[in-house]
Amino acid sequence: MDRLEAMTILVTVVEAGSFTAAGRRLGIPLPTVSRKLAELEAYLGGTRLLTRSTRRLSLTEAGADYVEACKRILEEIDDADRRASGEYVVPKGELVLAAPIVFGRLHIVPVVSEFLATYDEIDVKLLLSDRNAQLMDDHIDLALRIGALPDSAMIALRLGTVRWIVCASPAYLARNGRPETPADLARLPCVTFGIAGAVTPWMFALEGGVRSVPVRSRLSVNTAEAALDAAAQGVGLTRVLSYQAARSIEDGRLEPVLENFEPEALPVSLIHLPQQVLPLKTRSFIDFTVPRLRARLKSP
Repeated sequence: MDRLEAMTILVTVVEAGSFTAAGRRLGIPLPTVSRKLAELEAYLGGTRLLTRSTRRLSLTEAGADYVEACKRILEEIDDADRRASGEYVVPKGELVLAAPIVFGRLHIVPVVSEFLATYDEIDVKLLLSDRNAQLMDDHIDLALRIGALPDSAMIALRLGTVRWIVCASPAYLARNGRPETPADLARLPCVTFGIAGAVTPWMFALEGGVRSVPVRSRLSVNTAEAALDAAAQGVGLTRVLSYQAARSIEDGRLEPVLENFEPEALPVSLIHLPQQVLPLKTRSFIDFTVPRLRARLKSP
């Protein structure tokens, strides 16, 4: 039995939540997953590591301890492989980076393009999604986060801030008038958006603190790009992050409104897992991109 392979399968089953999902992630058949874990349990003297019901999979007490040990062992092996391959001697290898979709397209892609032109031996895998990926579980080296960070062991590098803004097309404002207070949004056509059907509340700085206000949603979409396009075509006011609307505002397609009621700006951070020594590919990327991203976020 290949113990390291069995450990990898066990950890993947736990992270993926099922034997089937683990098989898909690892590219091996379901029967192989079951057989390898049965062999591992037999090797451990018949110790049961997992319990399965029709609805869920859970670790036994012995299994929970064993999985944590497996993770540490596999991480140490992975670290040893990187050292042996020279990642701590010269900047090389694949760097995995995660970022929100629009921010990634507007800011990360141009900076990464410059980075790749400078570092021939580093390849970048860029994962764009508006859902926050888990760095350890998804094997991500660095991730860009917008918003307050939860207390964690992550190392965070502050890049700047962005704001929530409300904007509309000049034609729309000429036709409907400019809202003077957030309360006006209840009677004016708006374009709302959110992920997985959950519309992001429209929050404003009002007396007594930051509060959400009701809006009259004429159109609901699931991306900021669609909301901006609809707003530019005069469908309604929309609320997006400042970097998402920056180009449309510069081009005169949209105008910001209710600027005196904007809530506090949101921090933008680049985060990574704590490590005693960062691989040179990661350190090189941080040193190269952080000042460039800070400059971009300072630009109007």
